[in-house]
Amino acid sequence: MFTITQTPPSPIQELPLARWTDGMSRSVLRQMLAVVAQPGILSFAGGLPAPEMFPADDYGRALNQVLGADSGALQYGPPFTPLKRHIVELMARRGVDCNEAQIFITTGAQQALDVVTRLLLDPGGEVILEEIVYTGVQQAVSPYQPRILPIDTNLYTGLNVDAVAAYLAQGHRPAFLYAIPEAHNPLGVSMSLAKRQQLVELAATYGLPLIEDDPYGFLRYEGEMLPPLRALDADWVFYLGSFSKILAPALRLGWLVAPAELVPKLTVIKEMEDLESSQLTQRAVAAYLDAGHLPGHLARLCTEYGRRRDAMLAALTRHFPAEARWTHPSNGMFIWVELPEHMDTAALLETAVSHEKVAFIPGHAFALPGYGRRNCLRLNFSNCTPERIEDGIERLGKVIDSI
Repeated sequence: MFTITQTPPSPIQELPLARWTDGMSRSVLRQMLAVVAQPGILSFAGGLPAPEMFPADDYGRALNQVLGADSGALQYGPPFTPLKRHIVELMARRGVDCNEAQIFITTGAQQALDVVTRLLLDPGGEVILEEIVYTGVQQAVSPYQPRILPIDTNLYTGLNVDAVAAYLAQGHRPAFLYAIPEAHNPLGVSMSLAKRQQLVELAATYGLPLIEDDPYGFLRYEGEMLPPLRALDADWVFYLGSFSKILAPALRLGWLVAPAELVPKLTVIKEMEDLESSQLTQRAVAAYLDAGHLPGHLARLCTEYGRRRDAMLAALTRHFPAEARWTHPSNGMFIWVELPEHMDTAALLETAVSHEKVAFIPGHAFALPGYGRRNCLRLNFSNCTPERIEDGIERLGKVIDSI
């Protein structure tokens, strides 16, 4: 099995730390990414956009324009209002009606998640999370040592809203429920419209805040776009958006749509973390959007990522065992695969990397404690060409057949 090198003991280990850090470690996902990021590895492991699709030239021109003409770009400053106006327009494309006062700029969507968690969650409180869930939310809540109310997820229709209703009917009043309704990470499923409507009705009835994480909503390859939760309820949904997947992750620029009356409190929490998000990045992204490049860029992303998704789905049909099943994502970057129950994908990863130089993320990396899926894996299709996808899935299929 893969192991992470431990540092030797030192006197600093006697330093008393906050109790919540006792069980703290890097997520299994991040540890595995470090292992598989070796030269020569064909990786389906990371949630990475394709670097050849980054709008480097257009963004570079926008950046140079800002540096040459905007003296505030390298200074401290409040959130950049023209960028907020663009985000309001972006949200309208997602069917969300909001205004600039409800837009809160963050240093990536992960910070938005952390800020909202700090706003809503008391130490020892309750939160509702799916049994298989994005690792970032597990890290965001861990300092508060909450009681987690787990719910399962249907691979065709999304999280189990009836289980949410049952918790609420029993008298639980969790601080929030976290959800990725579009292109779930890692499961690749999008929540059905009926479940979205049922969930926001529960939120309004019981006063349950919903944190809606939507990094993939603009990356759709087929089917009708369903309304985000925030489009169905403006009072109980905190919407998290990001430029990481539609422009570039290194920008570290995201946003939160929240009730305007809570923005002052969110601002204080963010000031505790990093004072403010980069003025240079905010202004450069606003200049890029001013130039009108985004619609064409999104169209190219959807065309290319759609090709890559189709290539992976076809390769899975050709090279994986008949007993395996997988999701068919209409958008996003991931396919979730369930192999026959006797298989252990952690052991499979070791063999795949050492023998076939191909990598993925075992499903247990995303599981709440006690809910590991030893026979499951997540595959990323956005960061490899169709030709490399065919090659890698064929190699991975050989490893599976050999076990």
